[in-house]
Amino acid sequence: MKNVTDSFLSLGHWPSAGSFGFNTDILATNPINLSVVLGVLIFFGKGVCASCLLSDLLDNRKQRILNTIQNSEELRGGAIEQLEKARARLRKVEMEAEQFRVNGYSEIEQEKLNLINSTYKTLEQLENYKNETIHFEQQRTINQVRQRIFQQALQGALGTLNSCLNNELHLRTISANIGMLGTMKEITD
Repeated sequence: MKNVTDSFLSLGHWPSAGSFGFNTDILATNPINLSVVLGVLIFFGKGVCASCLLSDLLDNRKQRILNTIQNSEELRGGAIEQLEKARARLRKVEMEAEQFRVNGYSEIEQEKLNLINSTYKTLEQLENYKNETIHFEQQRTINQVRQRIFQQALQGALGTLNSCLNNELHLRTISANIGMLGTMKEITD
C-alpha cells in the first residue's frame, strides 16, 4: 500500500515549469483556479447534460430509422404496384398467346381440310384426264384398226377383182359406175 501512496506523491512533485501535471495536494491547489475551471465548465456546458445528449442522439437515430422505414414502405408500395402491373401485363400476354394458339390450331385444321379437298380435286381431275386419255387412245386405236382392216379389205377386194375380172368385164363395170355417177350428178343439180 505504501508503494501506491508513494507513486501518487511522486506525481505531485513534478516540476511546474513548462509542463502540465496534477497537483495531488489538495491544500496546495488554488481555489480560484478551481472556481474558474468549474465556472467555464458550467457556462459552456449550460444546457448540455449527458442524458440530454443521449436523448438527442437517440431521437435523431429514431427519426432516421423512421425515415428509412417510411422510404422503404414507399419503395415497397411502388414495387408492389409495379409487380401488379407486370402481372396484369403477363396475364394479358398469356391470354393473347392462348388466343393465338387456339387460332393457330383452327387455321391449321382449316388449312389441312383445304389441302385434303384440293388433293381430292386434283386426284379427280387426274382421274378424268386419265379416262379421257384412255378413251382418246382407244378411239385412235379403233380408227387405226378400222383403217388397216379397210385397207386390207380393199386390197383383198382389188386383188379378187383383178384376178376374177377380165378386161371386158372390167370395162363394163367402169362404164356402169360412170353412168351411175352421171345420173347422181344430174339428180343433185
